[in-house]
Amino acid sequence: MFGFTEQQIAQFGLTWGVGAFMVYMIFIIFQLARESRAGRFGTFVLLLGLGFGMVGFIAKGIIKWWMNG
Repeated sequence: MFGFTEQQIAQFGLTWGVGAFMVYMIFIIFQLARESRAGRFGTFVLLLGLGFGMVGFIAKGIIKWWMNG
């Protein structure tokens, strides 16, 4: 497809596609905190609880970058 291999398309989707989805999820969490009038601590708890899964994905990228040099 457009001169790209399946591996290149999958790598692009994994890095940029999932990254864009994570930014959108953060927007949704902030919107939820704003609509529920959670305050600073409540927003922190929402981000910690709902956004904790994103930390693993980011850590995986950093570990891969660090191990490859």
